[in-house]
Amino acid sequence: MERTPDARWLNRFGNTLARPWLGVLSRSLAAIVGGYALAATCSMFFAVALPIARAQAVLTGMLVAIVLCACAALWAFATRTALRAWVGIALPTAVFWLGTLMLGARA
Repeated sequence: MERTPDARWLNRFGNTLARPWLGVLSRSLAAIVGGYALAATCSMFFAVALPIARAQAVLTGMLVAIVLCACAALWAFATRTALRAWVGIALPTAVFWLGTLMLGARA
C-alpha cells in the first residue's frame, strides 16, 4: 500500500493567504502606519534641511507631511499589489530618514 503525505493542510493554508481581506488589511496598514512614518520623516527632514528660520522650516515640513500622508493613502490603494504599496511608501520614508541622519539631526 502506497502512502503519500497528506497535503490538505497546505491547501487550507494557501487558501487562507489568498483571501482578499488580507490584501485590504495590508494596504490599510500601509496607508496608516506607512503614511504616518512617511509624514514624520518628511517633517524631520524639512525641519533640518531648509535654510530658513527654524520655526518656518518646521511649519513647512509639517504642511508638506500632511500632503504626503494623504498621497501615501492614495498610493496604498492605487497600486496593483500590497507589496508595491509597502515598497512605494517605505522607500521615500527611508530616503527622508537617511537624509535627516546625514544632515546631523538625531530623531
